[in-house]
Amino acid sequence: MKDTRIKNLLAAEKKRQKSVINLVASENYVSADVLKALGTETTNKYAEGYSDARYYGGNEIIDKIEDLACERALKLFKLNPKKWGVNVQPHSGSPANIAVYQALVPKGGKIMGMTLAHGGHLTHGHGVSFSGKFWEQVPYGVDQKTEKINYDALIKIAKKEKPAIVVAGYSAYPRKIDWKKMREVADAAGAYLMVDMAHISGLIAGGQHASPFKYADVVTTTTHKVLRGPRGGMIYSRHDYGIGKKAPKMKKGKIAPTLFEKIQKSVFPGMQGGPHMNQIAALAVALKEADSASFKKYTEQVVKNAKALAGELKNLGWRITSGGTDNHVFLVDVWKEGLTGKDASTRLEKNGIIVNMNTIPFDTRSPFNPSGLRLGTAAETTRGKKEKDMIILARQIDKILRK
Repeated sequence: MKDTRIKNLLAAEKKRQKSVINLVASENYVSADVLKALGTETTNKYAEGYSDARYYGGNEIIDKIEDLACERALKLFKLNPKKWGVNVQPHSGSPANIAVYQALVPKGGKIMGMTLAHGGHLTHGHGVSFSGKFWEQVPYGVDQKTEKINYDALIKIAKKEKPAIVVAGYSAYPRKIDWKKMREVADAAGAYLMVDMAHISGLIAGGQHASPFKYADVVTTTTHKVLRGPRGGMIYSRHDYGIGKKAPKMKKGKIAPTLFEKIQKSVFPGMQGGPHMNQIAALAVALKEADSASFKKYTEQVVKNAKALAGELKNLGWRITSGGTDNHVFLVDVWKEGLTGKDASTRLEKNGIIVNMNTIPFDTRSPFNPSGLRLGTAAETTRGKKEKDMIILARQIDKILRK
């Protein structure tokens, strides 16, 4: 590389990544093949539109790449292509969620999503996000005693508020989600059920969490995190009008668009221009990797490691919200031990352990310096860590934070 400044910075970042212990729940390490696909000539091609319907010429091979990514995306989650479609063009998870709301929620309509402070995501209706500026959030949270979702309480909220869409799937919720119950929540309001499985799509693919597709109308996900692909997004949607919904009345001679057709138009031309084809090529590689016995074994270890790390920290006297974890992520209440999340994360980083500060349910502190830490085990499991390593790591964390 002729640009020595960037060359040196890239080398420094590579060295940093190799020298630290990475417990950031949203991060992972892609394979050499995924990296290779990201750096190919596909980055040169403009491919506005969809396969066989591009606005530029020269897309014969690009069409095959995108079609292959879609084929593998459906196969990974055992979906019938006659019943489900997938869009692999979103540049990340947030645009994927925007596209769904734009397609299915009326202007100023209601989005029922978990509050950010309890483990939801900014794009689930939070006021500082587009999702809270253009639509109205109907917030829900976890039970104060159990720090778990109380589905009966959600049904009551849904019946009262009548949101257009109910969002299930979270950024910092450590427990398994009952998709059937979330369907009941949506049905109580006559709403669509949107599952944002960004954090757990890899675990679902690997069989560590139940699939939401039987109960959901639309499913969004990022493509990195546990799924271990390039940074991007996908939207799965039904080739019908939603569970229990009939085709809306249209003018004579016109056929109502399905959910899939609405979302296709919402992504392009409704929101994005040309897709990042190098990203989609790399995604196709990652989806093939995820559809393997070795990936299933990997996801099993991710969960085992999270349970081991959370369990040992709990044994050492740290409060783990909800008492533990069922997936790759958990929250530690450091304020109970006299530390702020910011101070704790800074101490750990100085000692080569990377985490992120995070609010905990019913936090009384600011999100800029909250009461907790969020820890995840996807990245270190990719590096080969096992339960015994997590126990050692928990003791290191305890020692650093109690200095």
